[in-house]
Amino acid sequence: MLVILLCSVVSGKIYAQGCCSAGSGSPIAGGTSQGVLQDRQFEVNINYQHLSTRKFLDGDKAEKKFLDYYGSNFTYLRLSHGITKALTLSLEGGYYINRTQIGLNKRDTMKSSGTSDLVIFPRYTIYTNNCETTRDEITVGLGYKMPVGKYNDSTRLVEPYTGDVYYLTMPPAVQPTTGSNDFIFYLFAFRGYPNSNFRIFMNGLYIRKGWNPQGIKYGDYASVSLFASKTLFHKVGATLQLKGEWVDQMKYSEDLYNLAYYNFDVLATGMKQVCIVPQLSYSFNNFTIYALSEFPLYQYVNRVQVASQYLHTIGLSYRFFTYKESGEE
Repeated sequence: MLVILLCSVVSGKIYAQGCCSAGSGSPIAGGTSQGVLQDRQFEVNINYQHLSTRKFLDGDKAEKKFLDYYGSNFTYLRLSHGITKALTLSLEGGYYINRTQIGLNKRDTMKSSGTSDLVIFPRYTIYTNNCETTRDEITVGLGYKMPVGKYNDSTRLVEPYTGDVYYLTMPPAVQPTTGSNDFIFYLFAFRGYPNSNFRIFMNGLYIRKGWNPQGIKYGDYASVSLFASKTLFHKVGATLQLKGEWVDQMKYSEDLYNLAYYNFDVLATGMKQVCIVPQLSYSFNNFTIYALSEFPLYQYVNRVQVASQYLHTIGLSYRFFTYKESGEE
């Protein structure tokens, strides 16, 4: 059975990246807890992610709203190829249908859309051990994310008294990409029990953020996730994930960047979070349909920020081989 094990690694919702606004950051590595494909196996994986929140925190305490709404609708595509039985290469990218920030009383609405980033993500299995009762795997990955879309999109404003029109760069929360080149470090460890169709595994992810042309460095991102997964009725997969996340504070170059340009406090960035993510999948032939939702258990943000509230993902995966040998699919 083909099992898709998603973990919503970044999923466009690194909130702690701007005062009073959810942070900019497109999905990295598709949000998938993944090892490697089989030799000469291909995978096409597409998903849709919906994010929304009206929740604010000061530290870990509830705070009054400074926005009416923040949300996004995002599609993500990953193309993967098993170059050898130990090495898989993925090309990944996404498109924001919209990223929307609505101010109090429906004022100061800002919205954008567009292509986000291109991710090149090779993964290599450094250890495998298959026996009658267990299957073990350890895989490492080193990826590179390059911006493709806009990071300095602006919105049109009209001065109410004079009628003058001017353009203001929108906050990072609404931009389709951060505009920086980032490095991705990945670790995946798996143990399966074939006789009982049960699996336990973990992954670790660290994203080293670069500087963008505006002199902004978004906070580095790290996460560790633990999974337990069970196959039911040969076609249904049920997975429960416990995930811890950390986002560092933003930095800026005094030579290039003017804080008044965006009018937010870089000290009000950075966060820690623990969440639980139930996931379901259904496989038929070479296709798998999957869905997951993320539920925060604990959040801590620096100063006052938008907090995580709702994140839902649905997707479809298709795997196939470029050859067919006798007795093999």
